[in-house]
Amino acid sequence: MSKPCVLIVVENLPVPLDRRVWQEASALRDAGHKVVIICPKMRGYNLPEETIDGIQIYRHWIAEEARSFAAFFLEYFSAIFGELRLAGKAWWRHRFKIIHICNPPDLLFLVTLPFKLFGVRVIFDVHDVVPEMFEAKFGRKIPFYWLVRWAERLTYACADVVIATNDSVKKVAVQRGKKKADKVFVVRTAPKINPADWPPDESLRKGRKFLVGFVGVMGSADGVSYLLDAVAHLVNKLGHQDVQFLLMGTGPEYQRLILQRDRLNVADFVDMPGGVSNEFLFKALRTMDLGVSCDPVNTYNNQCTMNKVLEYMTFGKAQVMFDLKEGRASAGDAAIYVPDNSTQKMALAIERLLHEQPLREKMGRIGLDRIQNELKWENSVLELYKAYDCARPLPIGT
Repeated sequence: MSKPCVLIVVENLPVPLDRRVWQEASALRDAGHKVVIICPKMRGYNLPEETIDGIQIYRHWIAEEARSFAAFFLEYFSAIFGELRLAGKAWWRHRFKIIHICNPPDLLFLVTLPFKLFGVRVIFDVHDVVPEMFEAKFGRKIPFYWLVRWAERLTYACADVVIATNDSVKKVAVQRGKKKADKVFVVRTAPKINPADWPPDESLRKGRKFLVGFVGVMGSADGVSYLLDAVAHLVNKLGHQDVQFLLMGTGPEYQRLILQRDRLNVADFVDMPGGVSNEFLFKALRTMDLGVSCDPVNTYNNQCTMNKVLEYMTFGKAQVMFDLKEGRASAGDAAIYVPDNSTQKMALAIERLLHEQPLREKMGRIGLDRIQNELKWENSVLELYKAYDCARPLPIGT
């Protein structure tokens, strides 16, 4: 029996740049589904419509990534309008039977409502616990926080099946989302990258002995300012002139972080190229000696599986991070965990790993082994298929 057509809706990143969504879509295509994706036009992916590897993609205009509270309204309004318009087009052309919505934000249930009337099933793929994310950005005392909680509750209520990125998110889905545990499936993020395909680029060291890397979004909750303070301590206080830092990524705080870097007098030691291609990123990951995940400890970050953590592990790199619950669950003994959100202790942890090459290499091997075995993507694909089995009356393999 043919597999039902699937519509995936993702708002905060385009595909195929969003590797988690792209890997899910590819796995569903390989299982025999027709896969259609709606995503925003951004970060160089601006074609309104294209087909890549048999997956149909529709893209909509979206307002600039929000830095302020008011800007969130414009960003989300423009996104929902575009998603509803393109969902109508996708329905007319493809007659999808499942909508797979990926947060943030927890407003995509609005896109599902017209189609639930026609029996379309809904899978809610929880990438972020949005109320905690909102709290980390703005503080929970803002009255709008309770509207965010309400939107989360409505999204769970619309969902027939939930996909969670880790056990912490599954707990939220069961306890706060009121979903039955057998309707929630943990599909972990794991990069499908072969490091051997990418040669190192020693020029990234700028003539220095060590290269320390960071990759990720540069927003108010992502902690890059902590890393810059740690760099300043390492260079200006501890006197290290042999370390180059490469901070890859962009986001709402990027320009402010450039100013912070310059104010701290570490511009010669910190390259911030902004958004980079996969080719640049993978070569950098091959080259660098260790990675840093600087997301500070809070109720939001404690429940997140950070892509950067998994990418460092995939390339066999030891890493330094603040002591996050899900960070430990991913990296295990492949990282040094810094307490108290302390930038000085982060600087000392970086210094230790750079000086202790055997420890650094051992931690890199531990991380690579975890990715290749316990956390490998193939394990998560099986859970993804189980979620789709649950979302439709007939098993995925029939």
